[in-house]
Amino acid sequence: MRLSINHITEYRYGEPQHMIEQSHRLYPSEFAGQRMLSWAVEADGAHFGSYFYDGAGDRIRTMSIAEVAAVKIAVTGEVETSDTNGVVVSQRDKINPLVYLRNSEVTRAGPLLKEAAVAAIAATDAGPLDQAHAMTQHIYQAIDYRSGATDSSYTAEQALQQGSGVCQDQTHCLLAIARLNQIPARYVTGYLHTDAEGDSHDASHAWAELYIDGLGWVGFDPTNACCPDQRYIRIGSGVDARGAALIRGISRGAGQESMDVSVQINAAQQ
Repeated sequence: MRLSINHITEYRYGEPQHMIEQSHRLYPSEFAGQRMLSWAVEADGAHFGSYFYDGAGDRIRTMSIAEVAAVKIAVTGEVETSDTNGVVVSQRDKINPLVYLRNSEVTRAGPLLKEAAVAAIAATDAGPLDQAHAMTQHIYQAIDYRSGATDSSYTAEQALQQGSGVCQDQTHCLLAIARLNQIPARYVTGYLHTDAEGDSHDASHAWAELYIDGLGWVGFDPTNACCPDQRYIRIGSGVDARGAALIRGISRGAGQESMDVSVQINAAQQ
């Protein structure tokens, strides 16, 4: 499947900033289920550094721009995808999977997550792959997707207690209960294209990858109760949402910052 992306991120500041410095994780991952056909990241007046790859194989590039009150970062490109049943094999991924058994502040388990970790796999005596599917289904049923129900400060425990959230919350909860069950799990950022029935939404999206012995990293999307297929474009990964953020950075100057994001995904002609 060929998917075209038009992703615009605009920052506005109450006063001109002396310097804005950012780290971009905005480039499609390289693995058997995904091939980049064309891709560009642009911002007027910006200076871009050289590309480099982090330990997980994500492509990173820095950007700096001086004396501006607004910045518009435009990502455009086309990617060819195929369904690998969620399996992601990257030759650039050098991190030991056991690293992803550790938690961050937002995925640290409280009593509700500990209870969910036990309940999710109670009905299966099978191995880690079936357990991963069971945990994905458990979070899908426990947390209703509701746009605006949470914000970026919510922890997995808080989202589970509330029973509603967005893909970030559902993914954090899946990471937490997978790690409690001694399955390494990492947060993934990317894009998801609407299918013909409209079951999904065009947007930047988040899901999890769990490390299954014999298979390696396998994607699980608790928002849609499925493994990523050809509708998904994988960008990067981390221990949690902050670690896998598409854009991270700092600005030097006074005034409030506001941000607007728009994402358009289209199926291109073969």
